[in-house]
Amino acid sequence: MKLRGLYAITPESPDLIDKVRRALDGGIALLQYRRKRHDVGEARQIIALARRYKVPFIVNDSVDLALEVDADGAHLGRDDGELGAARRRLVGRILGASCYRDAELAQQAVRAGADYIAFGSVFASPTKPAALRAPLSLFRQDLAVPLCAIGGVTLQNAPQLIDAGADLLAVISDLFDAPDITARAAQYRKLFA
Repeated sequence: MKLRGLYAITPESPDLIDKVRRALDGGIALLQYRRKRHDVGEARQIIALARRYKVPFIVNDSVDLALEVDADGAHLGRDDGELGAARRRLVGRILGASCYRDAELAQQAVRAGADYIAFGSVFASPTKPAALRAPLSLFRQDLAVPLCAIGGVTLQNAPQLIDAGADLLAVISDLFDAPDITARAAQYRKLFA
């Protein structure tokens, strides 16, 4: 499975299922379920949608939930458990790792079995305003796995991230707050054509 394109990260939203459907209609490459409080029923509804569109469904922060809902994988940050242990539990599934702005952490994550690495925040982010900025030079290293840019990604700054070497663009606000989510996802998709 080639991981390249728009990586939609779900927002906290009461009409999430409808928003996800519109993003899928626009052609996202990957979908991450991110909730402060996991909702197994909601996750199952969204994974059913994602499967119809043949889009991999990743659970943020929880290997347990990923396995419970039969997700395609999980994405872990530094406080979400040891990557090697997660890799052993997620056999045949995708494992993503947040490496913030740390190249050495990224190398360790790849050695532990991560399938892609996320660096960020690459720009000021409305979701995590206090996050330290990750330099674009991180995307020029060859880690032999896809590299994901997250944090403040917009349609306007996306081309410079792709030029810098990002394979995936993780987007929340610029996608799900757009007046036309489907059209916005399609605009991102064209950047990778």
